[in-house]
Amino acid sequence: MTPARTAHQQRFLHRYGPWAVVTGASSGIGRALAGRLAEAGLNLVLVARSRPLLEALAAQLSSRHSVQVSVLDLDLARDDQLAELRAATDHREVGLLVAAAGFGSSGPFLDADLVSETEMLMVNGRAVMQACFHFGRRFRAQGRGGLVVLSSIVGFQGMPYAAHYAATKAYVQALAEALQVELSDCGVDVLAAAPGPTRSGFAARAGLRLGKALDPEAIAQPILEALGRQATILPGALSKLLTYALVPLPRWARVRIMGQIMRGMSRKD
Repeated sequence: MTPARTAHQQRFLHRYGPWAVVTGASSGIGRALAGRLAEAGLNLVLVARSRPLLEALAAQLSSRHSVQVSVLDLDLARDDQLAELRAATDHREVGLLVAAAGFGSSGPFLDADLVSETEMLMVNGRAVMQACFHFGRRFRAQGRGGLVVLSSIVGFQGMPYAAHYAATKAYVQALAEALQVELSDCGVDVLAAAPGPTRSGFAARAGLRLGKALDPEAIAQPILEALGRQATILPGALSKLLTYALVPLPRWARVRIMGQIMRGMSRKD
């Protein structure tokens, strides 16, 4: 039997349902957000590269929360990714996009692999922009909806030894801030979630050693609760601490300090 939903969950379902699209749903924050959305009663289109992981998650969520879950194994770095995403979602009444897919790298920029860095730009930047453009237009036409994008605390200044990753997150942060204003009179809510270090597969792919890190499950609900209430959220005490501690400093000082932190975290150094 499906548990009774709270008044907040019912309002959330009414405003952003009945379907939500979640990219990067196979792990980390994307997976945690998908779970919270299913708990609120939204049907889901889960997007990631690994079909087995998506199918396992879909079976779990549909069984536990009595929602419909569709999966799309898609590499968002591909040129045709938007066409495939549209084909999988245009026939569904989507009211929410959660663009959580992304990856990073660490180490000196000029020592990086150019192919991988270009793929990062496609996933972290182009795919987010195209999804926001497509679903933003749909939501504007229907007079309601929400866009949630994953920024990062590294997007508020340059980040030596993760220069390109930070630049992609600065793009996402700036895009979300502007769209929040542009779409506020159209019934469309926009939120940039800017977490600090988080326990997921991100660190392993980026080649980082993490000490203290956020739990994706602990920050998923605060992110969703911020949608429609603010433009940016720093989920979790660690994100706030790492960001607000640097606020009084000039930008050049923040860049140097963040570079020292990142250099110490990099396994390549």
